[in-house]
Amino acid sequence: MSIAIAAAAGRARERALLVIAGGFAALEGYDLASYGLTVPSLLRSDLHVTKNSAGHVGSLLAIGMLVGAGLCAVLIRRVGSRRLLLAGVGLFSAGTLGCALATEFDLFAVARSVVGVGLGIVLPTLTAYVADLSKPSRRSRNVAVMMAGYAGGALMAAVLASALIPGQSWRWIYAVGALPALVLVPLAARSLPESPFTPSKDTGGERGDLGGLLSLLAPDVRVATLLFWAVSFCGLLLAFGISTWLPTIMQASGYSLGSALLQSVAMWGGAGVGMVAGGRLASRLGIKTVVVAAFLAGSVALLVMSGRPPLFVLFVAMFVSGLGFIGSQVLTNAFVVTCYPDELRGPAIGWALSVGRIGAIVGPSMGGAILASSLSVSWNFYFFAIPGVAGALLASLVPAVPARTGASPRVPEQAARTA
Repeated sequence: MSIAIAAAAGRARERALLVIAGGFAALEGYDLASYGLTVPSLLRSDLHVTKNSAGHVGSLLAIGMLVGAGLCAVLIRRVGSRRLLLAGVGLFSAGTLGCALATEFDLFAVARSVVGVGLGIVLPTLTAYVADLSKPSRRSRNVAVMMAGYAGGALMAAVLASALIPGQSWRWIYAVGALPALVLVPLAARSLPESPFTPSKDTGGERGDLGGLLSLLAPDVRVATLLFWAVSFCGLLLAFGISTWLPTIMQASGYSLGSALLQSVAMWGGAGVGMVAGGRLASRLGIKTVVVAAFLAGSVALLVMSGRPPLFVLFVAMFVSGLGFIGSQVLTNAFVVTCYPDELRGPAIGWALSVGRIGAIVGPSMGGAILASSLSVSWNFYFFAIPGVAGALLASLVPAVPARTGASPRVPEQAARTA
């Protein structure tokens, strides 16, 4: 009986963890989708926005995320995942409110940079935190389920945008995105334990390791580390490039703003389904196989979309593209945290996302440059399909990372792993 009670309590702790973590992921997904959804309105606003400047601001967000992910890699095993997570959420929520209140596009750009630093801290910290508190056999599944909240937040942004933007100010989208943290942060501070892999006071060796970077480039893991960085580059280029410009690209293809926003709903719906289904399939087929398939599915969907298919086929392709390009990056994160030994998990996801943010900088600028050029709108689909194929190839080459011995985490009683 006591075993059954302990198992039930473990399942309850796991559900509570995934609900709160999914809420944080939803805030990030909401924000990522918000910018792309409001770009068409910003281009017509009194802030004097151009396509090139909109692309540059999308890249500023990614630069901030690069900085934030680097901070995560260096700090996560020093200050603790839980404290770092709460600080990151507070930072990006303040930046989101700044976006809603900005009276000039330069101020808007500064606020987006602050948002970027906060988001850059949150995503790798959250991914490593959920993996730390999960059984090894459930890590891929739990990370994918948690990140379904990411797609849910983005889907909510798309639904709100389709309802509000045609008749209301774009500012409401950012104002709504800043509010949930007022509930989630106090709830998490009261309910969530610290990660069992937060080290004790003896961190001197880690300081000499540059936040785990030297360990990640050791001969036995170097190839996997470099390949993960390259896969993250491709995935984030696609996720940020497509989410920033999709409504604008579809408008340039001849669709109305309302139709383009609904197409974004289909894309983010596909992303959510892809994350949950991908996490479950990963436990059967292996996470590498699922990541490769997701990248390829997204590339095929883009090529279908480039041909202006019938509306029903277009929405199916949008759904698959979300499953492929947004889902593939999330599943890549799950791939990273399940591949490395416990002591390298946090630094590994932090550095992979930090280096990968270079792709998030390139993606929005690339989309803006293509739209501002004399090339036909179809070239957006072609150019974004290329890194999708590259991501699939690179992911297929990632080798297994050997286990290491001698690393024993500090496991406080209150932070025991969920069942």
